[in-house]
Amino acid sequence: MLTVDFSRFPLAPGDRVLDLGCGAGRHAFECYRRGAQVVALDQNGEEIREVAKWFAAMEEAGEAPAGASATAMEGDALNLPFPDDSFDVVIISEVMEHIPDDKGVLAEMVRVLRPGGRIAVTVPRYGPEKVCWALSDAYHEVEGGHIRIYRGDELLGKMREAGLEPYGTHHAHGLHSPYWWLKCAFGVDNDKALPVQAYHKLLVWDIMKKPLATRLAERALNPVIGKSFVVYATKPHLPQAAAAAPAAAEAGESAAPATPAAEPAAGTAAKARKAAPGAKSGAKPAVKASAKRSAGAAK
Repeated sequence: MLTVDFSRFPLAPGDRVLDLGCGAGRHAFECYRRGAQVVALDQNGEEIREVAKWFAAMEEAGEAPAGASATAMEGDALNLPFPDDSFDVVIISEVMEHIPDDKGVLAEMVRVLRPGGRIAVTVPRYGPEKVCWALSDAYHEVEGGHIRIYRGDELLGKMREAGLEPYGTHHAHGLHSPYWWLKCAFGVDNDKALPVQAYHKLLVWDIMKKPLATRLAERALNPVIGKSFVVYATKPHLPQAAAAAPAAAEAGESAAPATPAAEPAAGTAAKARKAAPGAKSGAKPAVKASAKRSAGAAK
């Protein structure tokens, strides 16, 4: 079950992709099938080991095309072990609502995304999530649980502040909101309640068979009660003239007009100093680097 819509977020073979807070790896697996060079990163070591097993099984079964690669690793979303501009694409799905320093995570994602690269962010939608919180404290008051509910304009504002340029939004999983309302009403851990069991069977049938009736129903429900809010954005190129202006002013010279160059987006200069010495823009991710674990990246 994918939250990111790859018809709106195109992926090319060979794209370097970071699935940040990958969890069970659903988006990472899809990117691998599409021929990307994928790094699936999460702070949960048990989930990462499972993702690594699935990557190996996919390779053995020939599910990924030639040239695709996949690595699963533990890491800290607030201290990513990659040089600046390492990835063409970053995906972070249903993660930011767990992390206290969401601005710090956005800054790290922007740092490792190359200028011109694309990012997909998904979070629980405000309305359906408010219903869940109202029905059950256990739904969110748990270790590693949801600590905030985003309004759409709030998330878009934070992404713009981080230097990203959003270009599209939509809602997803309209069929799933009622399921979670039932779960919250009958007990988040109570899977034996008959309404919960019945609705779960419906969702499994929908995911496995994709019948036209449920596809049409979800399409109609997504704008109204879609469980997830999805934002697509790009990291803009910084014009060379703008980057050179401060230095030219210091030297008493006027900067000549220049064509756009692939420089880091505004707001990442401080992060650039953390890059490994001699690291080249566009280099493959340093997947062997050690990464700190952090409860902030819990799903």
